[in-house]
Amino acid sequence: MEDIIAVVLAAGKGTRMKSDKAKVIHKIYGKEMIKRVIEIAQKAGIKDIITIVRF
Repeated sequence: MEDIIAVVLAAGKGTRMKSDKAKVIHKIYGKEMIKRVIEIAQKAGIKDIITIVRF
């Protein structure tokens, strides 16, 4: 896929999750949420992935 860029919004604290960790580094079935999103984008053939982070 050419000309497709994924923009992953990965900002925010985990306060509503009652956690000191950022939301995106919580694990689901042993893998961080952010890692899952990036891997899915890569499997879809997207090569350019921009991640917006803020803690």
